[in-house]
Amino acid sequence: MPDAKPGRVRYSILLMLFLVTTITFADRSSLSVAGSAMQAGLGIDAVTLGYIFSAFGWAYVIGQIPGGWLFDRFGTKPVYTLALFIWSALTLLQGFVGWLPGTWAVTSMFLLRLLVGFASAPCFPGNARIIASWFPTAERATATAISSSAQYAATALFAPLMGWVVQAMGWQAVFIVLGCLGLALSFVWLKQLHGPRQHPRIEAAELAHLEKGGALIDLEGQRGGSGGSQWRYLGLLLRQRTMIGIYLGQYCNNAITYFFLTWFPVYLVQARGMSILGAGFAAALPAISGCIGGVLGGLLSDGMVRRGHSLTLARKLPMVLGLLLSSAVVLCIFVESDTAVVALMALAFFGKGLGSLGWTLVADTSPRQILGLSGGLFNTFGNLAAITTPIVIGYLVSHTGSFDGALVYVGLNALLAVVSFGLIVGQIHRVELDSASGSAS
Repeated sequence: MPDAKPGRVRYSILLMLFLVTTITFADRSSLSVAGSAMQAGLGIDAVTLGYIFSAFGWAYVIGQIPGGWLFDRFGTKPVYTLALFIWSALTLLQGFVGWLPGTWAVTSMFLLRLLVGFASAPCFPGNARIIASWFPTAERATATAISSSAQYAATALFAPLMGWVVQAMGWQAVFIVLGCLGLALSFVWLKQLHGPRQHPRIEAAELAHLEKGGALIDLEGQRGGSGGSQWRYLGLLLRQRTMIGIYLGQYCNNAITYFFLTWFPVYLVQARGMSILGAGFAAALPAISGCIGGVLGGLLSDGMVRRGHSLTLARKLPMVLGLLLSSAVVLCIFVESDTAVVALMALAFFGKGLGSLGWTLVADTSPRQILGLSGGLFNTFGNLAAITTPIVIGYLVSHTGSFDGALVYVGLNALLAVVSFGLIVGQIHRVELDSASGSAS
């Protein structure tokens, strides 16, 4: 009798991941759409706007390792649900800072962006845990690519919508709309998210398919060690060449992301002379391209695994090719046409999407006992770019009066990411912890 065909419950989990990640990136990029109008309304300069952009990143980075530890300690569902609810409520509150006097408004916006960053820090370590437990190795890159492509879908969907909201109702309304959406989604998330063994609709055939294919289906039943042991594990991770290359590559990769999430719409308005509404629509095409590239990168990588290629080649090839394409952002310096600029940005973000398999590498290589901690460390490195990129670009624009230096900065980071993922990362394999000695191998 032939084996029963595995079910598709894991795809409903992936859909929820995609929706939540879309709201996450819409919340964090909302300020970029409202940035020019807020800058004019509050009377702030480019450097101040750069610091407000970076506020999210400061707290997001600080929250990564504690967030990853919370997942390992308490499980994914309670931590993720609470985080989603809190960051959505804080996003909603940002819609009311315009009622405060100038200095208080700026200070309050900075503080709220800090808190949103801290509250949303567990998102991607949680995604990595969910994908590692719900998807076998040969499906993991596609699942990761689809969930990660939500960062582009968020811009493609919400940039035009939020541009219209700013123009029709003012910049404050952006935060009110997104905050309400996130609060509603948090209740759906609470009801729908389960581990593989705990899900009420999963069948034995699908559970066997996951287990046979290398999914960590018992991950939610495992708990990390004590708080003190986590510091020892951090040291072990930072002594692994594979992990170091992945972490450094993600920092450079995220410099591209945070240019797009913060300064790109401002660049279109201030350097290219577009309206806020026009910039919102123009930002959608690169976002759609990034989404397509992300899904194709995952499909290409998993397809190579199924055809018998090594995991190392299957993961690295799309990443290196994609990030080389991303460096095309520099060519925007040399073109005059707005259409050409948007086309080049679309090419660059298609490549960025194609090469966005960093979270797949985390799921493939991290010790299973501390996957949340490793994901938190990975995102800590990656989101240092959320701090540095907005500030560096703010200073470059302020001191040169041009975005040319900013585009060069982004392009160089794409090339450095190629070096990190292509050369520093060696053979891709899971780092195993010796439970007796606590050492890694």
